[in-house]
Amino acid sequence: MPRANLEQQLAARREQLQAEIRDKLAAAREIIGTRSIDQLIENGDAAAADFIADLDLAEVNRDLAELRAVTAALERLAAGTYGICADCGGPIAAARLDAHPTALRCVACQADYETRHGPAPTAKW
Repeated sequence: MPRANLEQQLAARREQLQAEIRDKLAAAREIIGTRSIDQLIENGDAAAADFIADLDLAEVNRDLAELRAVTAALERLAAGTYGICADCGGPIAAARLDAHPTALRCVACQADYETRHGPAPTAKW
């Protein structure tokens, strides 16, 4: 993928994520502030209220992690290090970058990383 197209794609995804995060936080504020949540708590169903709040926050946390990955990819593009594995310094295969534009590591280093640290969160796109 040409650099200009990649940069546009990443910038568009960053804007989309920022909007989704704003919307989800606004929706969470509305839900938490509604009488229905208060009624759940008053009726002794605090666990359901917590679940609703946690679900919204989990989605926001996933979006924030992806936003950080997109921003880091844009920074690597600007610095001229995009497509270079952060661990071994070798190239990241074009097919991997096409499938996962925010990839930080080559396939071998990513597999090693996941063996040591567990799987990385996956992007929605």
